Amino acid sequence: GGGPGGGPGGGPGGGPGGRGGPGGGRGRPGPQGQRPRRKKRRQRNFEDLGPASSTSFTPADAPVPEGEIVVPRGITIQEYAPMLNRTTADLVRLLFDAGEMVTGTQSLADEMVELIAEALGAEILIVEPGQEAELELQAMFGEDDDDDSLLVARPPIVTVMGHVDHGKTTLLDHIRSANVVAGEAGGITQHIGAYQVEKSDRLITFIDTPGHEAFTQMRARGAAATDVAILVVAADDGVMPQTIEAISHARAAEVPIVVAITKCDREDANPDRVRQQLVEQELVPEEWGGDIIVSEVAAPTGQGVDELLESILLVADLEELGANPEAPARAFVLESNLDPGRGPVVTALVERGTLRVGESIVAGGGWGRVRAMFDDHGRSITEAGPSMPVEVLGLDDVPLAGDELRVAPDDKIARTVAEARSWRRRKASLAHPMALAGGARLEDIFAMVQRGEVATLNLVLKADVHGSLEAVTDALRKLDQDHEEVRLSFVMRGVGGITESDVNLAAVSNATVIGFNVRPDRKARELAETEKVELRLYEVIYKVLEDVNAALLGMLQPEFEEAVTGEAEVREVFGVPRVGKVAGCYVLSGTITRGSRVRFLRDGVVIWNGAIQSLKRFKEDAREVQSGFECGIGLSDFQDLKQGDVIETYELREVPRG
Repeated sequence: GGGPGGGPGGGPGGGPGGRGGPGGGRGRPGPQGQRPRRKKRRQRNFEDLGPASSTSFTPADAPVPEGEIVVPRGITIQEYAPMLNRTTADLVRLLFDAGEMVTGTQSLADEMVELIAEALGAEILIVEPGQEAELELQAMFGEDDDDDSLLVARPPIVTVMGHVDHGKTTLLDHIRSANVVAGEAGGITQHIGAYQVEKSDRLITFIDTPGHEAFTQMRARGAAATDVAILVVAADDGVMPQTIEAISHARAAEVPIVVAITKCDREDANPDRVRQQLVEQELVPEEWGGDIIVSEVAAPTGQGVDELLESILLVADLEELGANPEAPARAFVLESNLDPGRGPVVTALVERGTLRVGESIVAGGGWGRVRAMFDDHGRSITEAGPSMPVEVLGLDDVPLAGDELRVAPDDKIARTVAEARSWRRRKASLAHPMALAGGARLEDIFAMVQRGEVATLNLVLKADVHGSLEAVTDALRKLDQDHEEVRLSFVMRGVGGITESDVNLAAVSNATVIGFNVRPDRKARELAETEKVELRLYEVIYKVLEDVNAALLGMLQPEFEEAVTGEAEVREVFGVPRVGKVAGCYVLSGTITRGSRVRFLRDGVVIWNGAIQSLKRFKEDAREVQSGFECGIGLSDFQDLKQGDVIETYELREVPRG
């Protein structure tokens, strides 16, 4: 039956006419724009083939596996065939009949993968390479969170947001010292970016990473890192641009906001003005008929802090927060750094499940076993439940702030996922190389902009922990969007001190090195001096932004104003062999300096602009001559000197931009 039936059916569609069509040559994918056309044509071919021909590659005894088959993008026929219970030859023949010549070791385009699946009636999901392991890992988590009977109430996670000078830190310090878990006074030994306090026999977890810039990142990565946002607004300053930014972050994340008006003990405090400004931002206080809880606090005295904590618990109760402590643990990386003694150290916040020492874990591109865990007081613990901040040791690589930390069924899966991820990240960073070879340093950029080129400022960025690295990068990227003529490019970003290799990289790529809370070692500093690499060290994120912004503005064409630095009157004119005319002058005011810019005035009219070539006092060369003295001035290429002319020297001073 197969012979005669396959002939006429295959002729018109699958024969040479079908294969040589406009979609590209034999077996070669055509240009991008024509792909869909080819796909349609192939589907038609399959209908043309009819049942008679398809029997040749669908043995009745080999059904396609049930359910969704996960196929990595770019798979070869050799790898694909066993997934579908077929031999390589079966699939090669199938594609051949559809007018595609493909060998068993060639990577398949998505359309071909779909085409084969369609022909065999298989359900497939095409994923990026490495994601199959990711899906396998995720499948293990099940949807057990949905079963309400397993959920147990968990402490609320609170992020404090707001303007940098509005007293966030003071407020947190007060809350922390006044409400340390009973009997733990003085037990606050280290700062791990998050901690728990006790109030009315209940725990509250506070996240306190640098001004929480990483908050944006974490949201973007879809983690529920926060249940309540405390918006700190100073009673004297009111709502500032940063406050508004914080409000929009919290709104985007759909997190309930509790407002804390700080510095209420100041003389110029005006809480009602703040309330009015909040209403303008559509945050209406409860006492004015809205639904926003507003607390007035003064951190130094502790006034209002208890009420603030009570209102956090109140808002949290409305949210009905719960997590399943028995599920496989999932935590969220707040920050991470490389500790010379302990290896990669991760501060994480457990979202669900219970994390235990000895479990296999994956975070970002790192994997390992939980070697040790410490709570927010630096005490060693063996397990950590939902909403608990914890320091984890045991990964082989430093993950990024905002990565998820998950427990894997075993080391093998953990390792596969981590390696696939780091391979993907490496590939992605190569695909978008941040380092642009044509980059320039701060001082060279001005000239490039003047030539009408788009200048690129290359940066090597080093920070103390991943949280701050992400924060600084994010903030700088925002700056970059404000300047069209100048681009920022990160040649390298890393955690840890500034080393010789950083300086070498900066020298090669014409970059400026920015260190945030880190220092260069002696060798790096010396190398920077010899290689003339600019090292800039900061401890406050806003200083970095101010300076880079100033640099970007400085790169945009500077405006200059003239400042007259000296005036001299021509008293006599001498002819000097091989030099030409020299003016014997008396300095009327200021200082005349060799090499300075000059205007030559006759009767108040400028007749020449140039520079001073030679400056002498009695036959001796002088660098500068003060007012009240006589000197000889030779001008670069101006000979029409007359007695009574005035030589005015000036310099151009840059006008700072607003």
